[in-house]
Amino acid sequence: MKSLKFIVALFGLGLFLVPQNSQAQEKPATDLTAKPADQTPAKHEFWKDRKVYLNEDGSNYLKFTMLSQVWVRNQEYNPGTTIFDTPKSSGTDIGIRRFRIQMYGQLTNEVFIYSQIGENNYNNISDRKQGFFIHDATGEYALDKEKLSLGAGLSGWTGLSRFSSSGVGSLMGIDGPLFLETTNDVSDQFVRKLSVYAKGKLGKFDYRIAVAQPMAIQKSTATLAVGSNSSFSTRPPEAQYNGYFQYQFKDQESNLIPYAAGTYLGKKTVFNVGAGIIYQKDAMWHKNVANDTITSDMLHLAADVFYDAPIGTKGEAVSFYGNFTHYDFGHNYIRNTAPMNPANGNNDATVLNGGGNGYPAYGTGNVLYAQIGYKFKENLIGKTTLMPYAAIQHAHYERLKEDMNFYDVGVNWLLAGQTSKLTVSYQNRPIYNTAGDLTDHKGAIVAQYQVSFN
Repeated sequence: MKSLKFIVALFGLGLFLVPQNSQAQEKPATDLTAKPADQTPAKHEFWKDRKVYLNEDGSNYLKFTMLSQVWVRNQEYNPGTTIFDTPKSSGTDIGIRRFRIQMYGQLTNEVFIYSQIGENNYNNISDRKQGFFIHDATGEYALDKEKLSLGAGLSGWTGLSRFSSSGVGSLMGIDGPLFLETTNDVSDQFVRKLSVYAKGKLGKFDYRIAVAQPMAIQKSTATLAVGSNSSFSTRPPEAQYNGYFQYQFKDQESNLIPYAAGTYLGKKTVFNVGAGIIYQKDAMWHKNVANDTITSDMLHLAADVFYDAPIGTKGEAVSFYGNFTHYDFGHNYIRNTAPMNPANGNNDATVLNGGGNGYPAYGTGNVLYAQIGYKFKENLIGKTTLMPYAAIQHAHYERLKEDMNFYDVGVNWLLAGQTSKLTVSYQNRPIYNTAGDLTDHKGAIVAQYQVSFN
């Protein structure tokens, strides 16, 4: 009942955001005595399309973008959850899921620079004044503008799948398929890796490959001690190899930056089939029954399909993404994710999920994922429209005795496309004990307001 009241209150508040049709103003009468307009050719505009042009034809430019995503949630917490040692079973919280600023530019016909700074998961228990951090910082040189560009830096040019590098400002759901960010903040910096990369298009074939130097596990929150279940080795890491390859059957997508669009809202017809890989030698370790330390390679393989297209004649659109991923993190590996966790403790050592909203998203095994959404006609509600969606992650991990299912069902209220939108979703996550038994499910209602300047 509380959840229903929460949804009604959010949509009631949102009604004040709906743009209203204003009365058309009467056009002034034409002044026949006015002097003819100056026929002198206009000078080149150096600020257009939200870019600063560096040359006359606009092929060299600088551009910046901004993104804000604010969450308000009401959710059930995992058993044993504590916030600064105070037990809590549920709660409501407000936080900044993401704030980003991108700055990039085509400095010459061959030279491209890209950077992104921002903050993620800032809530009332976060360290204050922690400041922005660098997400991306890369330089790139085009040997052939279309077929081959080489770059290096802190980069999102990773392997495996489409949404291993998500364009977060165009996501269809309230969040992306987080499990595809395979080493997020374990051996990378919020998905980004110190790497050299190559990218390009050969006709309709789009590719990216990268060699990354994994970041020190000692600087992450990952488990450092070696135990009977696999974990990331703290020894100096070997190179990590990444690749993602796709065939784009319909409209071609830009590969200017590494982040893939979630949905085009009917503005393009895209049909892609892709496959990818991430491999790192001796990335993992565990103890065997003889208490010997055994190292093993990390190998991930994935295949996916993406379809996003207009249908009908009034702006309707459909979007679908399907993914199969095979994860090999070594013997019995499991890892939780807890987006913008509202808690910082757990007093029940038998709970595998940890405190707050954590759940086992990553593990050795196989994963099926699908999401689908439908955009209604334009001007469905005043000048706005709706796009409901549903998504499921179904995972068979060797550490768990029962399969893991995570559900996300919601609706986007497109107040001004992706520039201004309100999303409300219901999420359901499973609860496991440390023996791998499924013991319960917990739910969450999440509302997000997004503002995007792009």
